[in-house]
Amino acid sequence: MSREMLLLVDALAREKNVDRDIVFGALELALASATKKRIHEDADVRVEVDRETGEFEAFRRYLVLNEEDMDNHEQQIGLVEASEQVADIVVGDYIEESLEPIDFGRIGAQAAKQVILQKIRDAEREQVLNDFLDRKEHLVTGTVKRMERGNAIVEAGRVEAVLPRDQVIPKENLRPGDRVRAWLMKIDRQARGPQLILSRTAPEFIVKLFELEVPEMEEGLLEIKSAARDPGIRAKIAVKSNDQRVDPIGTCVGMRGSRVTAVTNELSGERVDIVLWSADPAQFVIGALAPAEVSSIVVDEEKHAMDVVVDEANLAIAIGRGGQNVRLASELTGWTINLMTVEESAQKHQAESANVRALFMEKLDVDEEVADILIQEGFSTLEEVAYVPLAEMLEIDAFDEATVNELRERARNVLLTEAIVDEEQLEGVEEELLHLEGMDKPLAAKLARNGIKTRDDLGDLAVDELTEMSGIDTERASQLITNARAHWFADEE
Repeated sequence: MSREMLLLVDALAREKNVDRDIVFGALELALASATKKRIHEDADVRVEVDRETGEFEAFRRYLVLNEEDMDNHEQQIGLVEASEQVADIVVGDYIEESLEPIDFGRIGAQAAKQVILQKIRDAEREQVLNDFLDRKEHLVTGTVKRMERGNAIVEAGRVEAVLPRDQVIPKENLRPGDRVRAWLMKIDRQARGPQLILSRTAPEFIVKLFELEVPEMEEGLLEIKSAARDPGIRAKIAVKSNDQRVDPIGTCVGMRGSRVTAVTNELSGERVDIVLWSADPAQFVIGALAPAEVSSIVVDEEKHAMDVVVDEANLAIAIGRGGQNVRLASELTGWTINLMTVEESAQKHQAESANVRALFMEKLDVDEEVADILIQEGFSTLEEVAYVPLAEMLEIDAFDEATVNELRERARNVLLTEAIVDEEQLEGVEEELLHLEGMDKPLAAKLARNGIKTRDDLGDLAVDELTEMSGIDTERASQLITNARAHWFADEE
């Protein structure tokens, strides 16, 4: 049998184009499986095939455990009993006993054959997948083989891929036999069926299509920095030129619009706006909101948001149908965009100025005129008054040196007093709340003043309650509450 086994291994390895060791491994598993059927279904059997002669040995293995931990006598052996066989054995080791060669018979041989073929099929499938991945083809072109519950099974060369229903462009109607192109979204090696998961709706798909149509991208002269899509309707891409001689927008559009038209046709008529990328976030956002014209823009680095002011005539254009234009611009740039009219901007500015004016008048003990001068000079917090370089404050014509020094001293005293009060407030605050992701000491002190001193206290709040209490934005409030509640669900698990 040993010579026949070697011939079988060689034949299968050549026929299925898999490594000889994989076939030997499958054979060992098959022989172990057949041996178990003759001994006990729960037995732990290991088979070792000699790669040179084809001879094999079978062993039954037992895991060494303390007697009180044993729950399966077919696979486990107590430490006391095991020590009688091997003096220095410890818990976690294995004891093996050699098995007599077994005549598998027709049924055993058939079972072994099935295991071998299944393992080889798995290895063959893995080899085909690896060959495909080695080609680094992120853009997959294939034929729809069949439809399964709305998902398209796509044949791309020797591999099968699945294009899920939710990754198909809306209103597309794919049928068996259709040629289809998609982006390789992920690889699911655990899947029993096709392991390649495709997408036609992902922003990456439009990037790959432009790379296909625009040779300058492959040459490194141009690059797409980001993309945002409303699949099948509208998309925005941000392009950057790495060579000042190359016009990024014109190059992507192509002669008589040929390049952008090719992409649009592939995306079922999806209109593509090509935006010039800029390292200046404000300039980037202005370009992303085109064709709307922006009157002014205020950047809030801390909240990663921008207040964008447009006149009445441009407001509808900036928002777009169903908020599409501003939503895509926000996704493209990565900034939260707050659109407002000139009047709304003025009202917001007045409200903010009123709050800052009240703060300065109360904390610095100054009149409205002094507070307004500070606001006009760009001051909005006590920290700025206290720690902005002295030379800058001395440039304010309305203030002399004595006034500047007095204002700075008052601001520092207020901040010091608040810091002391905050430390006192924090004495009763739970450590877990202080170290919660997204929390800082000033916020924790502010919450403590409102009776919020534990994670559970914070978790019980609604988002609007937290924003009103603390003055933080909705996004941060929502994330903090989620973080505070996380241990509830961890305890359940």
